[in-house]
Amino acid sequence: MSQQDTLIVFVKNPERGKVKTRLASVSGDDAALRIYHFLLEKTRSAALGVECSRLLCYSEHVPAADEWPSAAFLKAVQSPGDLGQRMASAFHQAFHSGAQKAIIIGSDCPELDSGLIRYAFDALDNTDFVMGPARDGGYYLLGMKQCTPEIFEGIIWSTASVAEDTLRLVRSFGKDYTLLPVLSDIDEYEDWISYINSNPDATKEFVQT
Repeated sequence: MSQQDTLIVFVKNPERGKVKTRLASVSGDDAALRIYHFLLEKTRSAALGVECSRLLCYSEHVPAADEWPSAAFLKAVQSPGDLGQRMASAFHQAFHSGAQKAIIIGSDCPELDSGLIRYAFDALDNTDFVMGPARDGGYYLLGMKQCTPEIFEGIIWSTASVAEDTLRLVRSFGKDYTLLPVLSDIDEYEDWISYINSNPDATKEFVQT
């Protein structure tokens, strides 16, 4: 793995009432914001555990001060458009900057760790795409070794068929792919409770966040 591997991290600006809104409908805005900060910390730790270039893409603006070390993360704002257009633009930036392999992750999957990200980069040595499918039908990780914006075209985002529709496109291009383990995103309050119940140490980490 080298600096020619680029990890793209999509995050939302952590502002009360603007993050984890579905979860907040049950937990309240304050708790949802605390949970999102916890998820950001898990994502940041996973990203820092991988030797690679890192591109951090905020949803609205790059804060004057944040908890993501500028020495380790190049920071930018996501481009306009739907999720697919924003991801396509980020991949274009990564490859234009010299990446030979690029992976994108979000900040909703606390089970994603640096070992799995490293495995995903290694998988791209022998396959065209790598995907980490989420239990809700989306994906928590997508990687490629050639900029392929077409992979995001015609996808209906935030549906239960995002991952399968994406893989269908991959196959239609005559490309191959590697699948990572299925993991859970934290979108609903029930997702959070399930994660806490399945990870005894998570409660202690959350309190310390």
